Amino acid sequence: MAHVSFSAVKIWKECPWKHKLSYLDRIKGFEGNEYTAFGTAIHSTYEKVLLKENINEKEYFQNKFLEELKALPEEVKNNFNKELVANLRKQGDMLAPLSMDALKECFGNFEVISAEEQLYEPIKAALKEEYNFKGFIDLVLKTEDGKYHVIDWKTCSWGWDSRKKTDKMITYQLTFYKHYFALKHDIDPSNIETYFGLVKRTAKKNNIEIYKATSGPKKTKNAIKFLNKALYNIDKNIFLKNRLSCHGRFGTCEFYKTEHCK
Repeated sequence: MAHVSFSAVKIWKECPWKHKLSYLDRIKGFEGNEYTAFGTAIHSTYEKVLLKENINEKEYFQNKFLEELKALPEEVKNNFNKELVANLRKQGDMLAPLSMDALKECFGNFEVISAEEQLYEPIKAALKEEYNFKGFIDLVLKTEDGKYHVIDWKTCSWGWDSRKKTDKMITYQLTFYKHYFALKHDIDPSNIETYFGLVKRTAKKNNIEIYKATSGPKKTKNAIKFLNKALYNIDKNIFLKNRLSCHGRFGTCEFYKTEHCK
């Protein structure tokens, strides 16, 4: 059965043609850098801590970070910014031990329900092909009041501004996670809350900020409507080029003016 992830529909929103190149034609674009290696290492460190594996957080982070750097493509490794890597190692040392205290401060007493939980749930849509929604939830907690808390870690520099915190497409990630987590476990969605955990490398204080992202019934309805629209076009092989996304908020598309998108 086919599946779709939040990342895939997010790219479809940016540019359907880019989605085709990335997910149907399997043409490699961005394959990671120093920052993505850092993010993966921090995620892995927090997962080990919250699952109560007996690790030295700083030592584990350093080993994992170097492992992720070595796994990057040769062309990326040949252009490493050595000063950046050194700074990221220092920042990782500072951030690695902070997850548990930050969560206790926000949620009080809690039970860890899962870390890196996979979702693979059917999407109900009238399409030729059947699709599942695929995703991995970084962390699910349950507090003493019986509520579930779905959390997605995001590494960043100093933090997110209000525009990014309320960006519809960014927050849809948690909306999808909540919706399909509720379906998977037969939990009332009103008993589930969603959060981003910002892991801030260069902030002077509050290096982990956990903030609540709204994901009520109206937003869930709009998110599912958007998902069905994306799948309808993907199912019909409709892949228009969005020229406005060639130079987006986060840089130039990796396929811009290549043989794949002239």
